Amino acid sequence: MDIALRYDPAEQWYDLALEDGDLATDEGLHTAVVLSLFTDRRALEADRLPDGVGDRRGWWADAYHPRPHGSRLWLLSREKEEDSVLRRAKEYAEEALAWIVEDRIAEEVTVEASHLRRGVLQLRIQIRRGGEATLDRQYEYVWQNAA
Repeated sequence: MDIALRYDPAEQWYDLALEDGDLATDEGLHTAVVLSLFTDRRALEADRLPDGVGDRRGWWADAYHPRPHGSRLWLLSREKEEDSVLRRAKEYAEEALAWIVEDRIAEEVTVEASHLRRGVLQLRIQIRRGGEATLDRQYEYVWQNAA
């Protein structure tokens, strides 16, 4: 069980969810998926950094954990809307969510990446557990440079 996150479309961000003045909980995988996709994973040495200043980002606690947390989706923030970028987005999302299968929380994670509209990448995440779809949601990632 996780503390639940809810998306605020007006503000376009996730925040802690409250119910009756207390923190809400999430017994599904939604919060785990949001944190896995939208927390910045440290860039690999071979990755081209979008800011050009050498900040490889990443979660500080990864220095003490054998498996990095988060995704490299942030590397796409200044990319053009091309099919090759969609392939990388799919790859980065699959990499970020691989722990769900590795830890035997679910049998399968499926990722589809598409252009929702100009400047917006959509990821459809499907997770199967116990032979049934446990999670089937769409997440949006906004490009800063929609050239």
